[in-house]
Amino acid sequence: MSDEIRITTIAERPELAPLVAGWLWQAFWQEAGHGLEATLAAVQASAAPGAVPQTFVLLAAGEPVATASLVAGDLDSMPELTPWLAGLFVLPAARGQGHARRLLARAEAAARQAGFTAVWLYTEAAEDFYARAGWEVVERLPHGAGTLTLMRRELAGAG
Repeated sequence: MSDEIRITTIAERPELAPLVAGWLWQAFWQEAGHGLEATLAAVQASAAPGAVPQTFVLLAAGEPVATASLVAGDLDSMPELTPWLAGLFVLPAARGQGHARRLLARAEAAARQAGFTAVWLYTEAAEDFYARAGWEVVERLPHGAGTLTLMRRELAGAG
């Protein structure tokens, strides 16, 4: 089955930007009060080849089923930290098949290739998943009624 799985980028497949923006808007941005147009603009910003931003799209049997991005910043209160893993999303029907881990590896490889020594992310609910993938908790930050977990992944061989 692994030969049926491929990871592409929005730079390579810009026609996927509206689909990916829809996923991200529904999963993350809509509840935060952002418009679909702003989400699409953010995804389209990764349509130029380069290290940051990049949006990756996992195709299973040729169909897009998951996405993740590498962005310059993702937490307004910490602009000095870069780059960030953001918007990791897998369609519900495609979960449990290792797609999220594949996207993590691809984003980490892209960051390493660009010369970064670490990647950052924050999560409200997936700390255990990221910890199992080698990410370390840096700090827990109050956020609304809950908590955000700031995590870091050291990139071996970077630089």
